[in-house]
Parts: sequence; C-alpha cells; structure tokens
Amino acid sequence: MTSILSRLDLRPIRPRDKHEPHRVASTLELFFDLVFVVAVSLAAQTLHHLETEQHIAVGAGAYLMVFFAIWWAWMNFTWFATAFDNDDWLYRVTTIAQMAGVLVLAAGVETGMVDGDFTLVTFGYVIMRLAMVSQWLRLAVNSPEYRTVAVRYAVGITVVQAAWVLRLLLPESVGVVSFLVLVVAEVCVPVWAERRQVTPYHNHHIAERFGLFTLVVLGEGLLGSANAIIDSLKDSEHIVPLVALAVCSLLIVAAMWWLYFATPLHGRFGTLRQSLTLGYAHYVIFAAAAAMSAGIEVLVDLYGDQTELPPVAAAATLTVPVAVFVLAVWLLAVRPAATGAANAIIPLAGLAIAASALLPAAEVFTAALLVVIVATLVVTGRDGTVRNARRAEG
Repeated sequence: MTSILSRLDLRPIRPRDKHEPHRVASTLELFFDLVFVVAVSLAAQTLHHLETEQHIAVGAGAYLMVFFAIWWAWMNFTWFATAFDNDDWLYRVTTIAQMAGVLVLAAGVETGMVDGDFTLVTFGYVIMRLAMVSQWLRLAVNSPEYRTVAVRYAVGITVVQAAWVLRLLLPESVGVVSFLVLVVAEVCVPVWAERRQVTPYHNHHIAERFGLFTLVVLGEGLLGSANAIIDSLKDSEHIVPLVALAVCSLLIVAAMWWLYFATPLHGRFGTLRQSLTLGYAHYVIFAAAAAMSAGIEVLVDLYGDQTELPPVAAAATLTVPVAVFVLAVWLLAVRPAATGAANAIIPLAGLAIAASALLPAAEVFTAALLVVIVATLVVTGRDGTVRNARRAEG
C-alpha cells in the first residue's frame, strides 16, 4: 500500500497531533472559505430583497433553511481538516470538488428562497457532502485506529444525502417538516459516529476557524455600510439618515466583532458534548451575523423610499439579528468568564437592542447599546486587549 501511495505521490491520511504547537489555518482552508463568501452573500442579498418586498417571515424561514446547508457543509469540512488534513494533491482536489458544490448551491439560493425550488441547492449540497464521504473513506483505509469512526461517518452521511435527494420528490406540503427531520438526522451523524471514539480535533485551530468564518459573515455588514454611503452620494435628499446609518452600521459591526473575540473559545472545546454544543450553536451566531447585513440594506431602502415596509418592521430586520447574535455570544462564550456586572448588563442590552425597533432611528440606539456592551467588557477587563497584548509580547 505504501509503495502504491508513493508512486501516486499520495500521503496516507493520519490523525494530526491535537496539541501541535503554532497550528494555524492553511492557505487551502482560507481559499475554501472564499467560496462561502459567495454563498453567504447571495443568501443575505436574497433575504434583503424578500424583506424589502414585505415577505419577512417567509424570507427568514427560507434563509434559515439555505443557511443550514451552507453552515453544515463548512463545519463538517472544518472538523475533518482540523484532525486529518494531510494536504496532498488528492486532498486538495477533493476540497476543490467541495468548493464546486458550494458554487452550485450558491447558484440555487435565489430560486430556493424565492420560489421554494431547492433542487439546485440540494444537488450542490449533496456534491459537497459526498466529496466529504470520500475523505472519510480514505481515512478508513489509511488509519485503522479511526476506521470505525470513519466508516460510521461515511455511511451516515451517504444515507442522509440519499434522503435529501428523495425529499425533492415529496409534495410541498411536507417540505418544511421533511427538512427539519433531515436536519436532525444530519446533526446526529457526528454524535453517532464519535460515540465511542472522538476524532483528534485541535482546540486552538478549530477556534481560529470559527473566528475566521465569523469575520466572513460580519464582512457582509461592512458591505451594507458601504452601500449606505454610496446611496447617500446619489441621493442628496436623504443624505443625513443614510450617512448616519453608514456610521451606525460600522459601529454595530465593529462592536459585534469586539464582543465575539473578547473571550478565547479554544478552552471551551473540551468533551465531545461541549464541542458539539459550541459548534452547533455557531449556526445561530453565523446566521444572525449574516442576516444583520440584510437588515442594514433594508434600512438603506427605507431611507431611500424604495420600500413600503413599515418603519418598525424594517428596523426589526436589523435589531433582531443583532440581538440574537449578542445573546448567543454572551451565553456561549462571554458569560462563563465575565463578571457579575457584565453578565447583568450584556443580556439586558441585548434585549433592549431587539426592542429598539419600536423607536425612531433604531440603528442609533442599537449602536449605542453595543458601545455600552463593549465599554462594559473594557471596564471589567474582559475585552481581550490585555490578553492579546501579553500574547504578542510573548
């Protein structure tokens, strides 16, 4: 076997050292993330259009369905890569095949969210997942100690993908129910596969990967801020509210970044249960951050008189996702290490952000409340700046 692999210029897939020092994201992983920028952007843009056209509930539901496919495919690749990435040419080709699946999925985002036709989204998703199956099968062949885990992953993923394809044949009346059933099946595969043996994930590396994807989704909010500036230059009649929105949007995104990175997450990846809980909860964090960017765009349309959406509903498209992000990050990451004062102020501020949709210029109140959260972290010494400075000195 070794001689065959050598002739093909392949390296066996082996478990990596989970305590490997200075482990950072590879250029392949960063390249892989780029294609998800496209998928997330299209999902956020389509959500924006649906919300502007007053289809908020339908748009949010469709967005959450599409975003699950984006998030779950990314997370599964990331989880495998942190434990078994060998970076040979076949591993790279398989990763690029997954990227092709992401592009197919991205091409179907609009028809899926607007028309309810998830055919293209499903096929793109299945391409990604079956490429992942090939990686698990390579591991089963190359690493006897993880063969059982790898085979379980390969079988579980394959069965669920067949079910996703069969779901396309079901009537629309059971579309949402069947989707939820298969979501449960997907998230149960890792629980079943790793029940007796846990793959050797690298705590610092996996935390970095989650942080990098957080930057991807927050970047959509910066695009919304830029669009507000661009529209203000074209529309002198509404220049004041649009410029104010651009400033507030930047403050909102910056504060969300500050909050997320205030507490290191690597220490939270302990047992399998803790790791899966934290990883699964990032669906809420990622989805909320990307939806925030759609809310900024909705407010740009509102101030430019390009939507008939009521002001409160338009403001809620921004304030609710921001509030969800704040509460989720506080609950999962900040709360265990924060002071009592911070643990009282941050959740109350998060709830107040959601309620600020009822006020005029909700983005101003949202930005102000986020500044209060950041100030609380700084005053209580839980904002990460001292820790990062010491790390740089070391």
